[in-house]
Amino acid sequence: MRAVLQRVSSASVSVDGEVVGAIERPGLLALVGVTHDDGPEQVATLARKISDLRILHDERSVLDEGAPVLVVSQFTLYADTRKGRRPSWGNAAPGPVAEPLVEAVVDALRERGVEVATGRFGAMMQVALVNDGPVTLVVET
Repeated sequence: MRAVLQRVSSASVSVDGEVVGAIERPGLLALVGVTHDDGPEQVATLARKISDLRILHDERSVLDEGAPVLVVSQFTLYADTRKGRRPSWGNAAPGPVAEPLVEAVVDALRERGVEVATGRFGAMMQVALVNDGPVTLVVET
């Protein structure tokens, strides 16, 4: 699994003009991508990293602060751009494989006591955010 974590003051995701998920206070936006060989071990590792990384103000974590996380699935994180001008999406897991794993990350975060909002898997989404810092990290499991 791969995630781009952005420290945000606020963030939201909309589908067809309707806000489907939002966080209104400082926390993280987690763009999450899944590849073919991901499974429960990668889910647990990613949830732990998202909740425990000390990247909020004063080197505190999401768990330390009780901060929210907005999780948005993003298969494009596995684009292969090494050749030509058109990305290849072959490294991204197909929807029926990826969707339950993204949901498992959300569930694992909630089990850890994290407040989680989400996008809508497979939808064309518009993500709005106020990047704080800016702080942006790429996490791989």
